[in-house]
Amino acid sequence: MPFSRFSFPRRLIVASLLLLLLIGSMFAAPLLTSADPVQIAVSKRLAGPSWAHPFGQDEFGRDRLARVLYGGQVSLTVAFLASFIAMAIGTFIGLMGAYFRGLFEFIAMRVSDVVLFFPPILLALLVVTIFGPGVSTMVAVLALLYFPSFSRIAYSETLRVSALDFVEAARALGTKPRRIVVSTVLPNILGAISVQFSLTAAAAITVESGLSFLGLGVVPPAPSWGQMIRGARGFMEQDPLGIFVPCAALCVTIYAINLFCDRLRDVLDPKGMEDGKDSVSPAGRQTAAPAKLDTDSAAELRGLTLSLNRGKREAPAELVRDITLKLRRNQCTALVGESGSGKSLTSLALMGLLPSSIRPSAGHIAIERKSGAAVDLVSLAAKEAEKVRGDDIAMIFQEPMTSLNPVLRVGVQMVEALQAHRKVTPEEARNRCVAALDRVGIPEAEQRFDSYPHELSGGMRQRVMIAMALLCEPKLLIADEPTTALDVTIQAEIIDLLRDLRANQDSGLSMLFISHNLGIVADIADRVVVMYSGEIVEEGPAGDILSDPHHPYTRALLESMPSLHEEMHSSRGDRLGAIGGTPPLPQARPSGCAFRDRCPDAKDACAATHPGLYPSQDALRAVRCIFAPEASSFLKEACDEPCVA
Repeated sequence: MPFSRFSFPRRLIVASLLLLLLIGSMFAAPLLTSADPVQIAVSKRLAGPSWAHPFGQDEFGRDRLARVLYGGQVSLTVAFLASFIAMAIGTFIGLMGAYFRGLFEFIAMRVSDVVLFFPPILLALLVVTIFGPGVSTMVAVLALLYFPSFSRIAYSETLRVSALDFVEAARALGTKPRRIVVSTVLPNILGAISVQFSLTAAAAITVESGLSFLGLGVVPPAPSWGQMIRGARGFMEQDPLGIFVPCAALCVTIYAINLFCDRLRDVLDPKGMEDGKDSVSPAGRQTAAPAKLDTDSAAELRGLTLSLNRGKREAPAELVRDITLKLRRNQCTALVGESGSGKSLTSLALMGLLPSSIRPSAGHIAIERKSGAAVDLVSLAAKEAEKVRGDDIAMIFQEPMTSLNPVLRVGVQMVEALQAHRKVTPEEARNRCVAALDRVGIPEAEQRFDSYPHELSGGMRQRVMIAMALLCEPKLLIADEPTTALDVTIQAEIIDLLRDLRANQDSGLSMLFISHNLGIVADIADRVVVMYSGEIVEEGPAGDILSDPHHPYTRALLESMPSLHEEMHSSRGDRLGAIGGTPPLPQARPSGCAFRDRCPDAKDACAATHPGLYPSQDALRAVRCIFAPEASSFLKEACDEPCVA
């Protein structure tokens, strides 16, 4: 990476400076003090602080500052060296055992079990008593004590990661197992390993100090924090500074190590929190505009822009920009587009569930609550947002098997969702949940209430998710591709169910339906909103959009759908249409129209002007194309003939 592009992670700055200052001061002891840590001056025993001896002198007249600094060298060397050895051995054993299984797994786990069988301090005492005290013995003992912890964590994390699709994809490509383990699995478990390293290093310092306190660690007269505590214990009342100094050194060191490794875990995990800020409110927003809604709206997005922070040296990438969308009461609005167009991010913003690294940088999200009051979710506090989610607005996710907790019965999860917003007795909660299951068409609802998710089919699991989402009777339901993981027959049943639920809802249920399947959209949607490269490019009544698209991208989507191919009367013969090229990256959108590089009808004017979302005269439709019928007449004059008939 070029130096000009390098940006040190902000979350690591304070932790790194603290740890470097601590380690640097200990290993720079000759520069900080000229005192000899083992030189005895009996006549000055227990002397107080002075310019020559800032921390005073101990029971033998030795300089405490020198002993703390040189003792820290010993403690840190032992702790870090032992932790690194334990991490290397334990991680290797855990990786091999979990990935290759069989004999590797048996040996790895049984060896760890044998070591874990013994109490740590007793095992350390046994080994030190047999081989004698000393730094090398301490390193070996601590490495032996702590490698099983690393092997257990590496084993469990490797099992989890190895079951994920990207590892299976690497296997399918013929990648060698060694490369998969090193390049694919290991980077994904480093976060957990780094946390375990901090805990191990802190524990190693404590054990080393404890053994030195017992006289079985560092051999006198070499300084050690444990020896300092042991010597100062008999003079606590007369000289409290003597025991305070080594104890404070222990606490600060352990805190610095834990803080650094926690921050390192966040940096190693790209999904981790960015700068520790709340992801709901936009950066820099001081006050929020009052939330207002039109009388026919259940929710509105106004000028919403979602940005990804890429560091101090790079401008944030606008993943979704200037989204203005009205979700009308008792209507289904379909959000369609290719993968990566921003559909799911928009729905997550509505739920207040954006990844922590993505934040609203502009705009508002107004939602009507059951009380009739409108709230702006962008500026809403986290605690208040929790009250809105699941009660006023609910969401059905794409894959029900990963949305349901596999170790809890279906009923337990439904009751938990209900009791988060309603004060009901366990018996009443059960009755309401069973009624909800029966309402969504699950047979033998009483029995299914006590089933685990794996005991249900994919269609039934999705019905459970729908029942759970509707338990608190929300005003707005978001369905994020709820039929993608299901077969065609079950898809039709789920669509019919959603349509019936919306029609039978007494208070009028509004729905945001997200899909890339325009055939399904044609069956359920009242309005269609088409997104491309994080922008709305066309919206309007479903019948008008699907029968007479005005944007080239919408037309291309329709021509690529088998179910709607004949209705579009495509001039491309019997072959389905295809959209050439790929969508642009958010940070590399072309000038002007974002779709122009893939548009077969693009003109020079498309590169010069970034089109707005032009409304029709009756305000029912809007299109982001300078050659669409909705565009004003002076924009049409930029081209000899419209690119859309």
